[in-house]
Amino acid sequence: MSAIWSDENKFQKMLDVEILVCEALANLGKIPKKELKKIKSKAKFNVKRIEKIEKITRHDVIAFLHNIAEYIGDSSRFVHQGLTSSDVLDTGLSIMMKESADIILEDLKILKEELRKKAKKYKYTITAGRSHGVHAEPTTFGLKLALFFDEINRCIDRINRAKEIISVGKISGSVGTYSNIEPYVENYVCKKLGLKPANISTQVLQRDRHAEYLSEIAIVGATLEKIATEFRNLQKTEVREVEEPFGKGQKGSSAMPHKRNPVMCERITGLARVLRANAIVSMENVALWHERDISHSSAERIIIPDSTILLDYMLDQMIEIIRGLLVYPENMVNNMSKTKGLVFSARILVELEKKGLERRKAYDIIQRCAMKVWEKDINFKDALQDDSDFMKFVKPKEMNSFFEVAYYTKHVDTIFKKVGI
Repeated sequence: MSAIWSDENKFQKMLDVEILVCEALANLGKIPKKELKKIKSKAKFNVKRIEKIEKITRHDVIAFLHNIAEYIGDSSRFVHQGLTSSDVLDTGLSIMMKESADIILEDLKILKEELRKKAKKYKYTITAGRSHGVHAEPTTFGLKLALFFDEINRCIDRINRAKEIISVGKISGSVGTYSNIEPYVENYVCKKLGLKPANISTQVLQRDRHAEYLSEIAIVGATLEKIATEFRNLQKTEVREVEEPFGKGQKGSSAMPHKRNPVMCERITGLARVLRANAIVSMENVALWHERDISHSSAERIIIPDSTILLDYMLDQMIEIIRGLLVYPENMVNNMSKTKGLVFSARILVELEKKGLERRKAYDIIQRCAMKVWEKDINFKDALQDDSDFMKFVKPKEMNSFFEVAYYTKHVDTIFKKVGI
C-alpha cells in the first residue's frame, strides 16, 4: 500500500497521463508521429531533481514538467499541451485511489474467510448474550462471529462502491470547458487507464467523490472497531471468554509481568477515530471557491494516503486477531451460570402467556422472582418454584425444560444459511 503513495509512483502516474494525452493528440494529428516516438522513448523523471526544481518554482507539476523536459528535449513542447495541472494530478490520484481500494478489497476477502471458519467452529458454542452489558438470553459465539462476517460482506460492497465512485478522470482544461483540449483526449486517456470520464468537471474532479471514498473507508474502520470492542470486553479479567493472540516473548506491561492486554484491538479502536476524522476533512473539501481553489490539496496529501494505509494495516491486524483468537467456551458457560438461570426469564414469560396468563401479570410474577435472585443470591428456578402464583400455572415436571439451552440454538442453522456460511 505504501508503494502506491510513494513520490515515485505519483510521478509515474502523472507521466502515464501526459504520454497518453500525447498519444491522443497524435491521433488527432496535433503532434507529429515522430515527435510522439521521441517523447515516449525519452520521457522519464528523477524525484530528487523534481524536489530541487520545486524549491524554486514552488509548484510540483511545473517542477515535474521541467524535469521531464530535461530528458525529452525540444519535443517536450508538445507535453502538457492544452492541459491544466489538475488534469494530470486528479486523474493520477484517481488511479492511486482505485489501486488502494483493490488492496483493501483483498484484505476484506481474507478477513471474511477467517471469520467464516471461526463462525463454523463455534457455531453451537453457548455464551451469554448481553444487552447494556448485562446478561440477556443465551446465544452462541458462532452467531457473534456470523454477525461480523455479514457486516464484512457489506464492507466489501462499500469499498466496491468507493472504488467505482473514484474511478473517474478528467482532461478538460482550466475550468472544465475543453477550451484548449478536445473531449476525445479525455475519453482516450480514461479508457486506457481504466477510468470513466467525468460527466462534467471544473478545474478539478468534484470532491464529493473523494468524500464518499473516505467515508466508506471510515465506516469499514468503524466495523473493525466494533469487532475489536467486543473482543476487548470479552477479554476483561472478570469475563475472559476470549483473548487476542499473545505471542511467545510478548510483554504486556513494563511494571506488571502478568499482563496480557488487548493491545491490537485497542490499536484498531484508536485508528478508527483517525479514519473518521479524515472523513470529516474530506467533507470539508467538497465546497471549493468557484471553479476551484487548492484548500483541498494540502489536506488530501495527508488524509487519502493515511486513510488507505491505516485501513490496510487495521485489516491486517484484525486478520491476525481472528486467526489466533483464543476462545474459552468453559468460561462462557461459567459466566452464564453467574446469573443463576436469569437468562431464561424471557422464555418462561412466553410459557406463561401460552398458558393463558395475561402478559402484564405474567411479567410481574417472573420479575418478582428474578429480583429475589439479584437480592438473595438464590437460583432462579428455586425462586420460581417457591412462588405460589407462578406454580399455579406450571407443573413441576415442566420446570427443567424451561432451562434447556437447546431452545436457543434451534434456528442457528437458519441464520447461518441467511448470512451465507
